[in-house]
This record gives sequence, C-alpha cells and structure tokens, in this order.
Amino acid sequence: MNLRHYINIIIISFLWISCSGQDIKTKQNNKVLNTEKYPPSYSQEGNEKSIIVGAERINKYLNLLKGKKVGVVANHTSMIKNTHLVDSLVNLGINVTKVFSPEHGFRGKADAGEKVNSNIDTKTGLPIISLYGKNKKPTVNQFNNLDIIIFDIQDVGARFYTYISTMHYVMETCAETNKKLIILDRPNPNGHYIDGPILEKEFNSFVGMHPVPIVHGMTIGEYAKMINGEGWLANNIKCDLIVIETENYDHNSFYQLPIKPSPNLPNMSSIYLYPSLCLFEGTPISVGRGTDKPFQVIGHPQLKSERFSFTPKSMAGSKKPKLKGEQCNGYDLSFFGTEYIKGKGEINLYWLTEIYKNFPKKEKFFTEMFQLLSGTDKLQQQIETGKTEEEIKTTWKEGLTSFRKKRKKYLLYKDFE
Repeated sequence: MNLRHYINIIIISFLWISCSGQDIKTKQNNKVLNTEKYPPSYSQEGNEKSIIVGAERINKYLNLLKGKKVGVVANHTSMIKNTHLVDSLVNLGINVTKVFSPEHGFRGKADAGEKVNSNIDTKTGLPIISLYGKNKKPTVNQFNNLDIIIFDIQDVGARFYTYISTMHYVMETCAETNKKLIILDRPNPNGHYIDGPILEKEFNSFVGMHPVPIVHGMTIGEYAKMINGEGWLANNIKCDLIVIETENYDHNSFYQLPIKPSPNLPNMSSIYLYPSLCLFEGTPISVGRGTDKPFQVIGHPQLKSERFSFTPKSMAGSKKPKLKGEQCNGYDLSFFGTEYIKGKGEINLYWLTEIYKNFPKKEKFFTEMFQLLSGTDKLQQQIETGKTEEEIKTTWKEGLTSFRKKRKKYLLYKDFE
C-alpha cells in the first residue's frame, strides 16, 4: 500500500472540509490503515548497529584542531551524547575562540524569524556571533583570527529549513579567507526520499538558495559537497572541505532525532509532516504554532470543520503565532505523521489543494512567501487553476530525474531503494 492510499483513507475517515456543505470527493482505495510502527530509530539501544554521528567520532578530527584557533558553528543539537560539542572541545584542551549560531540561536529557543542577538555564552564565556538577521553571512573580519571552522547542526532535509543556507554562507566565507571547514555529519530524518519542485533562480532567498527540490534526500555533508561541486558559492569559489561521516547510516535508515531541531519541530510526526505543511506558511492557514502540536495541525477560523479546532496562543518558541487567540477549525494530523516512514515517502499536496478549494477568500490565500517556499510561481498557478495533486506532480518528474543524477555524485552513504 503506497503513501497516497494512506492519505486518502485517513482524510476520508477524519478530515472533512466543507464551506458549501458538500463533502470532499476523492478516489478511494478501500483498505484499512496499518497502524504498526517502525522501530523508532536505528540509533537507539537494542538495534544491531547504532548510528554514530560525526561529532561522536572525535578521533577523526581532534588532531586537526590541536594548536589551532577554532570557530564553531553550532546550536543546541550539536551534542556528543549528553555533552555539547563546544563543552567537549574545551574540556579536551581545544582553543575554541568563537561560536556562531544560526536561526533560533545557540540554545535553540528563539522563534522562527526572530532576531537573534550576538552575546556571551554564560557557561564557557565564549563570544556567540549570530548568523541570522542582518548578519546571515560571517564577515571576513569575524574569521580573520581563526584557523579552522567546525560546522555541526542537525538538519531535517527540507530546502526551506535555513540551517543549510547558513552552511552555504559559512562555506563561502571559509573559501574567501582560505579557512578549512570541517562538517560533522548527521543523519537526515527525511533522507529516504526526494520530492517537490526544483527551485528556480528568480525565487532564490534565505529559505531556498539552490536549484534542488523541497526534499533533497541528502545529509548536510553530502549537501555541502554538492554546493562545492556545482559551483554554487559566489564566483564559483571552492571551500576547503572535510566531512566527518556518520557511521552505520544509509539513506534507508529511519533515524529518530534525540533532540528537537527547532522549537516548532518537537517530535518525529512534525519532522515527517514539515516538508508538506511548511507550504502553508505562505498562506493564512495556521500550522499549529502556538499549540502543543506545531506542524501537526492545520486550520483557520473561516474553515468549517466540526471535528477539530485549536486556538494558537503565545508560548515558548512561538511568542506571536499566526491567528493568535482565534479559534481555528481544521484537522489534527499528528497521528498521521509517523506513517511517513512507510513506503517511498512523498510530499502531500492534497491538504493544500483541498483547503484552497474550500477557502472563502481565494484572492487572499497565497502570500509572497508561498512562491519563495515552493521555489517557483508554477505551483501557485497550478493550484489556482484547479490542477490535481497527480497532475501537479507529473510536472515535477523531469526536474527530479535530472536532480537524482546530479545528486549521485555527492552521496557518502548507500542510497535509498
């Protein structure tokens, strides 16, 4: 049973969108949802081979750091077991001079898009330089007194997740200042499939800097190799790059993240649903920021649904959520997210196309952000003209086929089947 069958069964059983009083009509395969779950992670105790992330393989990179002034690009996910990478390096006598932090900050508590100020880490006394806001790219001056840079951040495998954009700019400044960059690789929890439209250059932004699909199926180490190999850095410069690979991982692995990668991706359901639901960020629809199920519920006050509602409120990680204090009628998808680890995996457009059909003010449905997130203006046009999910995905095939061939050159791990 493929993923689309799961989607349609769940939607017909639980999700009814109706602004006109009529039920949604969909093609159905009358099968029962299999609720059996995969083991949560190959990285947990009890599995035959535990995944060992790059940061844990200290013997592979420690000698490269000795006697050097080291800059670390890191956040709260940069852990070696229960100890932060920065603390571990300092304890090992490595001269960590500066820490650079991405969106959400060094401790990962800032809202999406929130200004993150540079400051001092209270535990180590090290200066923390924010790489978000106006200073997305580290300056030459910020790298001048450094000998080598380490990058260690957990990614989730979606083009619009901005940690890979931060990595691009770090690579660029490393190349401009002749600094070596060590990337401590980590598994991609959405690394078992590729899907979505390829980004077109006129829609380049911090939420999409490269001509790749929404779900690219690469680890950050593989992605960095592609950035270098395809000449995507300014003026086709090359970064002196070393990737410390993750051990016992391949693209067939299902990896449960031990730490939430950002405030609004608190669990695996949200991480699996994120590539599909983040497109709603370019619409008036709430994706559950300001609830206990961010990126697991969708809704709006003007949708009619008697089955589920939620009211976003100010809370840690979402101080000013969309539709704050308004009752949003919609759908709880949290039970469904874990099903994305079954089958081949794919982006779901059904929720998007059907909610658009039933949204009363269609002229106000899409914002400018939608085209930046999708990486094209074609997806919006296709939805507005009533194209089905199947028809839209047919137009992605040529681009995805070309990307798969390009991607193979940069893989460090066995590909998914």
